[in-house]
Amino acid sequence: MKNPDRFRLSFTHPGSGGASVVTDEVVVERTESLGPGGHPVYSDPTGILRAEITPAGEVRMLASGAYQSPLNPSAEPIP
Repeated sequence: MKNPDRFRLSFTHPGSGGASVVTDEVVVERTESLGPGGHPVYSDPTGILRAEITPAGEVRMLASGAYQSPLNPSAEPIP
């Protein structure tokens, strides 16, 4: 099964005051790289957000610099 070329990643986190929920969305595109699990790596245009995404839609965020501890988002394929 071929992975899609683009995904929308949705990151959900508490808003200010802890009462509200904020969702940030980022579109990532497939790169030529493979992640540690052997699946395609996707990146945002800046190259800062990098994620390995399996055909089942499981996401593994990959650190692109020191001191990063990225949260795992949900992934939605973009046709």
